[in-house]
Amino acid sequence: LGNASILRMARLLRLTRLFRMARLLRAMPELLILVKGMAAAMRSVVFTFGLLTIIVYVFAIAFTQLCDESPCEASFSSVPHSMHYLLVKGALMDSVGEVTSLLERQSYMLLCLWYLFILFASLTVMNMLIGVIC
Repeated sequence: LGNASILRMARLLRLTRLFRMARLLRAMPELLILVKGMAAAMRSVVFTFGLLTIIVYVFAIAFTQLCDESPCEASFSSVPHSMHYLLVKGALMDSVGEVTSLLERQSYMLLCLWYLFILFASLTVMNMLIGVIC
């Protein structure tokens, strides 16, 4: 019984820290405006990320099927691996030139598909996300 009451007191102390944060938000109304704005934009951000996930999934299936038994199979070996690869290299634009040269050696159709993915995922959806947040 003694240990349980000590744990209850610790929980109450944690709640007092939470009340201090609420008091800080009341003292700085600009901070409260920013937090309310982030909460209002959260729904649109979730839907934008959902759209990005769908686009990455569809293109990951396409690249996994088209790169089967070819030199680019190491990069697109399975759908989850392809999704990760497309997200990092295409949507977040990390080493785009490396993927472009890999796919250019393979086939121009894959290169066109890669450019289409960059157009959809990086340029369109990510700019929509920036527009929603700002």
